[in-house]
Amino acid sequence: MTDAALVNRMQLPRPDTTPEAAAEILQTHYGLTGTITELGSQQDRNYRIDAGDNSYVLKICRTEYAAVELEAQNAAIRHLHTKSDAPRVPNIVPSLNGRDILVVTIREQDYLVRLLSYLPGQSLMRRKHLPAAAVSALGALSGRLARDLADFDHPGLHRSLQWDLRRAGPVAVQLLSAISDHEARDRIAKAMVAAVKRIQPLASGLRVQPVHHDVTDDNVVSHPDAHGQPIPDGVIDFGDIIQGWLVGDLAVTCASLLHHAEGDPFYIIPAIKAYQAIYPLREAELKALWPLIVARAVILAASGEQQLSIDPDNDYVRGNLEFERKIFDVATGAQPDVMEAAILRAAGLDIAPLATEGWSALLPDIASDHIAAVDLSATSPHFVDGNWLKPDMDWRLLAKAAIASGSAATRYGEFRLSHADLLSMTPPNNFALHSDICLPAGTTVTAPFAGRIQWHGQHLVLVGEAVSLHLDGVECALEEGAGVEQGAIIGAIGSEGSAVGGLRVQLCRIQGMVPPLFATAHQADGWSSICPSPAALLNQACEAPRLDSAALLTRRQAHFAKPQKHYYDAPPQIERGWHEFVFDTEGRAYLDMVNNVTMLGHAHPRLTAAIERQWSQLNTNSRFHYAAVAKFSERLADLAPDGLDSVFLVNSGSEANDLAIRLAWAHTAKKNMLCLLEAYHGWTLASDAVSTSIADNPQALTTRPDWVHPLVSPNTYRGPFRGPDSAADYVAGVTTLLETIDEKGEGLAGFIAEPVYGNAGGIALPRGYLADVYAAVRQRGGLCIADEVQVGYGRLGHHFWGFESQDVVPDIITVAKGIGNGHPLGAVITRREIAESLEKEGYFFSSAGGSPVSSVVGLTVLDIMEDEGLQENARIIGDHLKVGLIGLMDHFPLIGAVHGMGLYLGVEFVRDHETLAPATEETAAICERLLELGVIMQPTGDHLNVLKIKPPLCLSAESADFFVKALEKALNDGF
Repeated sequence: MTDAALVNRMQLPRPDTTPEAAAEILQTHYGLTGTITELGSQQDRNYRIDAGDNSYVLKICRTEYAAVELEAQNAAIRHLHTKSDAPRVPNIVPSLNGRDILVVTIREQDYLVRLLSYLPGQSLMRRKHLPAAAVSALGALSGRLARDLADFDHPGLHRSLQWDLRRAGPVAVQLLSAISDHEARDRIAKAMVAAVKRIQPLASGLRVQPVHHDVTDDNVVSHPDAHGQPIPDGVIDFGDIIQGWLVGDLAVTCASLLHHAEGDPFYIIPAIKAYQAIYPLREAELKALWPLIVARAVILAASGEQQLSIDPDNDYVRGNLEFERKIFDVATGAQPDVMEAAILRAAGLDIAPLATEGWSALLPDIASDHIAAVDLSATSPHFVDGNWLKPDMDWRLLAKAAIASGSAATRYGEFRLSHADLLSMTPPNNFALHSDICLPAGTTVTAPFAGRIQWHGQHLVLVGEAVSLHLDGVECALEEGAGVEQGAIIGAIGSEGSAVGGLRVQLCRIQGMVPPLFATAHQADGWSSICPSPAALLNQACEAPRLDSAALLTRRQAHFAKPQKHYYDAPPQIERGWHEFVFDTEGRAYLDMVNNVTMLGHAHPRLTAAIERQWSQLNTNSRFHYAAVAKFSERLADLAPDGLDSVFLVNSGSEANDLAIRLAWAHTAKKNMLCLLEAYHGWTLASDAVSTSIADNPQALTTRPDWVHPLVSPNTYRGPFRGPDSAADYVAGVTTLLETIDEKGEGLAGFIAEPVYGNAGGIALPRGYLADVYAAVRQRGGLCIADEVQVGYGRLGHHFWGFESQDVVPDIITVAKGIGNGHPLGAVITRREIAESLEKEGYFFSSAGGSPVSSVVGLTVLDIMEDEGLQENARIIGDHLKVGLIGLMDHFPLIGAVHGMGLYLGVEFVRDHETLAPATEETAAICERLLELGVIMQPTGDHLNVLKIKPPLCLSAESADFFVKALEKALNDGF
């Protein structure tokens, strides 16, 4: 095809057809009728036909595209059907006369027509956000397709196409003529010139083969994975298939991702890794990848502008233009050398290390082994009680270390905790690409290599052949452009009126660039290749070791028994907490909205000090006589209703509930226990027996011992009887079950239940439910156990105990988790005669239950809760948070209900407000998305479709608002 013919094709509008014409074609040539919907396309007309149980896509193409090109598309589809691991592709549907391609005349114009089966699945195009799993899967899909097309050939592949990246430069020149905005045209032209300049030297090393050339978010369909995230697995169109550059195929895929990237070009890295794992690219191809992405972005932007000028009614093009402009902005806004380095590292290729052999000393007055390296990481012993949040904390610690040792430096390649951003939906810029040094004022600074001087304001740069040395804090009289020999004096450290001064040291391989001082974690590979470590100028201790969290997870899985699960498939490595936040080893701060164990918040200094003090004095078991166990038991009894005056101290909620059941057995001499469906009470033999949650144990409903009698879940939202006044209906079922037990003459030991349906998502029980059930149980001599492990102890805000919301008093209270703020501590509170019933079976003992340390922990937690008004905070902030969550319901129909009170809330997601079909996969995906946005959240309930909101009681209003905003963003942008 001549260039003139290509230019002519580039200027073609879509075929002038209508849905009515499409219906006539279908009826006449394919014998089909059905509902017709037009689909978008830039230069074709595509119609979806729903005909009974089957759906099709009718494709109408201009005859300027030769039939052999369409035949190549059909042949490629058939070729892929022969591959065992190929992506899903449509089927070719022949016409009634058996032909795959027809020539049809519409309004005196001939067109080429084909019919394909409709490939089911979700589109990715209109989603604002694509999770990393989807990005990776799209890269893998592109790799699989390229691999499976490698042995395909057809004459129709050898054609001229405006999307062929081998022709990007000339095509761009032609397209630019349609852009009237001179500033935009100039920007697009410059971007293409820069891209072509980087591609040309690599072109001879770029492999050519059959490539789809359009594996984009708009051209694939997906299905949700187990976490509800969209995984592309099918390709729906082959209109751009050509014989072209292999790497250009991946460039097209990556470019399409950039409008989902929220301005971050590194967003494409998972796609590159996945592609490389399936169909590895060579080094030259990897180096060409980023400029080809830029070239694709240029062609997209220019082509969209041109097509809209000749086909202004094309809503598909108009809608895509916004995305194409975003792609262009992200692609042209990135630093190409950094992106090249990041791509090479992602593909497993090492960047050649900087050759520092033969360099002379930067600081000849100071022996390198006298420079102390200061740890500013998430695990630094210098960071305590949140002091890393203070301004200039890095320099304070640096100066302190320098005073002690003479000189000190921060570490290159360290994720600094002091740069962690609280309440941020994006990772922090905290990966240090430099070192700061505190050293004596007047210290001489010399050139480690020969170069020339550049000044950027007060910023001094020594420009060498392979690298530039960036220095701040040097008093230097050398002028711009001055040459400096290796070992020559550059200047001295100055700090007026002080004995010490500061020097900032950074290396950069790109001349003329003033690099950033920090990078985000996912940008670290790219930027650290451009800005290598300056440790060779200081000492090796001034470079932080790279942590391998994935390797640590592998070690955990090798020896930590498999049934002990962890949150998330790829969990962050959490090593520090503070208030309602936890921090990973990359210095990312996460809002902890799920950890009801840490009632006071993480790392409370008063609790830390109390534990340290008691450990230094004594820790033993409760059979010794000491003050703390008496004081704590007394405090717990005082918090309980009158008459509940006897306390057992144990290690956990499971142990507390197990003991409560044993007390019921011992006191009544009966065995039968009532419990609720959808409940969880623990992992010991007895507490597990009364746990019926199928989310925790899929076999729960078929493996309960015969002494366990589960009651219908009084779920006021999705149970058989709904609303707060449904108690009588549920109690009727309880009465029926009790009568059955009565008939057997076996008697009843008791009833255990959470007073608020915690495990189901904080759902309130029907009004009066516990009063009626407690009365029926007690009428038969049974005991009533209130499991307050999750919902009690001030968490509800409006009540200290959950049972107070039902105006009842239990016979036994169990409590754990928050009463120790993470220390293994639980308690059972009951009446004296019930407690003493256990003595006929022997004495009770829990090794750490009620130990001096445990008792002091319990006392200190209560003191802090009172002094800091944490129950009141749970009421105020919990009410505020619930209002914010309810406010989302009007905008997002996925939210079916907001349950709970105080700081025990649940957001339940449903696909249908009538059937209440649980949105299980969506909830899992939302939790994954919230993690990306800086929030720790997990699902609960038998259907795992409820967000379990139970943060530390110190939660602030700002943190509550941040959670609502993060959830709103997840629901709005996609997950």
